[in-house]
Amino acid sequence: GAAASGSGALSIANCKAYGVREPVSGREYAILRIETASGIVGWGETHSIGSSELARAAAILRGHPATEFGPLHARLADLPSLQAATNMALLDIVGQAAKAPVYQVLGGPTRHQARALAPLGGADDAALLAALKRAQAAGFRAFLVPAAAPASRNSGQAFILANRRRLETLRAAGEQLDFAIDCGAALTAGDAASLSDALERLHPLWLDEPCELTNLAAIRKISAERVTPLGFGRSVTRASAFQDLLREDLIDVFRPDLAQNGITQIRKFAALAEANYIAVAPYHNGGPIGTAAALHLAASLPNFFVQQLPLPEAEADRRFRAELAGLSLENVTEGYLALPAGAGLGLKINASLLGKELA
Repeated sequence: GAAASGSGALSIANCKAYGVREPVSGREYAILRIETASGIVGWGETHSIGSSELARAAAILRGHPATEFGPLHARLADLPSLQAATNMALLDIVGQAAKAPVYQVLGGPTRHQARALAPLGGADDAALLAALKRAQAAGFRAFLVPAAAPASRNSGQAFILANRRRLETLRAAGEQLDFAIDCGAALTAGDAASLSDALERLHPLWLDEPCELTNLAAIRKISAERVTPLGFGRSVTRASAFQDLLREDLIDVFRPDLAQNGITQIRKFAALAEANYIAVAPYHNGGPIGTAAALHLAASLPNFFVQQLPLPEAEADRRFRAELAGLSLENVTEGYLALPAGAGLGLKINASLLGKELA
């Protein structure tokens, strides 16, 4: 109501963007700043933003109310890198105008904390075990583990034994730990089926992107004949592609990329998923503004499962993220993230860390 009555004050006046690079890991992401006539500033995030894309987006957005989520999303259809970031920023503005968190604007929270999933990195099992212990110390209890790469296509027992040994080693590191297996869409359907069989008794949360979504019949065979859940969705940006997965009964966990879809689009996907008893675990490998958006999204989804959260190895990178958008935003306690408490996305942006403005 506050947003609607002040739509003139919420007219979009300007757009700016910044390229951000973490100091040690070099992880890069782009931050979008949308300013309104009343001075309210909204923030969004995506993988990257080109200067020409920013200029075109600014021309499209300028003068329109920040409340026009749907129409503006449609008008940015040929600028997909900016659709998600714009959606986050507009919701941030509307939440601030309404003096309420974004999840409250979206209908109220379905939960008061969000389960967190840490992706582990390492060249071998020893490095992965060290990464697991760091993540445990940071409060995580669920982990995304890279599958050991096969030496060749349909490589057989050596590949299967390597992955079973890897997961058994990590499971021995502590009690009440959960693991999803990240296959990176790199396996053949045969290797994916063999891996599913081999890991079934170890009860992974799901196999993540076991193979490419090019042969739905082969994936259907894996899904129908095995117990281990399958997760897909990082490359999905259209409802039609997601409906194909639902129609063929191929998916147990939906993994939409937050930086490609934004909050509103994933909520639409999630409504389809809920009707088919599919859990939603958004993919997020960007910065802390994306984390804030992910938490508001998680709070608004009845079928939310777990939120992937980047966990930089270097202390300098973790400090950079905390100082950029809020010291407590990415703190994990006993496996869970608290929801942001402020209006909008609840961010406290440190402008000195934004880096060079994109012209």
